[in-house]
Amino acid sequence: MNDAPPPIRVLVCDDQALVRTGYVTIFSAQPDMEVVGEAENGHEAIRSARRLRPDVVVMDIRMPLLDGIRATLRLAGPDVEDAPKVLVVTTFNVDAHVYDALRAGASGFLLKDAPPAEPVNGIRTVARGEALLAPAVTRHLIGHFGRHLRPVATSRSAGQEVVRALTPREREVLRLIAEGLSNAEIATAMFITPETVKTYVSRILSKLVLRDRVQAVILAHRVGLVPGTP
Repeated sequence: MNDAPPPIRVLVCDDQALVRTGYVTIFSAQPDMEVVGEAENGHEAIRSARRLRPDVVVMDIRMPLLDGIRATLRLAGPDVEDAPKVLVVTTFNVDAHVYDALRAGASGFLLKDAPPAEPVNGIRTVARGEALLAPAVTRHLIGHFGRHLRPVATSRSAGQEVVRALTPREREVLRLIAEGLSNAEIATAMFITPETVKTYVSRILSKLVLRDRVQAVILAHRVGLVPGTP
């Protein structure tokens, strides 16, 4: 009797055939993954996802006809039921669009030039229902595009009202998450264990009714919890 869980069903969406082939080769070699399809633009991604029902969609941002941001919104937006997880892949020179992709419903993002192990682990991470927000990339994003992370209409007083449900320690954890620190780095900074950090993160997401770590980062910057946020 085989008790192994079913493989993670993956849909690869990128307008560059060479990139798609590379991803398909890497993912297909994993014993716990099955590549169920490919798409070269956003329209194909949506059609294929609805037909093939993948667990994870690996989505490029810049694609013809319909870009990855709009495709992500239609596949995993707030009004979509039973949505697949979307893992966005990008390059530093288009990171201005990453925040929009995350806000559209993506569960995380990676760099295109990351070593093969990173997208493989990224798929497993988002398939488990966790968010993938690489600390180094998060810092780069915040440093260059932080001015876009909070609507002007959202005041600091309103922001403090949003996070008032959190304890001071939970607010500190949320701030450090938004600054791009990993759980291990937060544990070191706060002199607590990584397991305690995980508990804090779970409480934060539950209290603020957030889907994942990505939304926590967006909220923290949107409400001005992080020093330097416009």
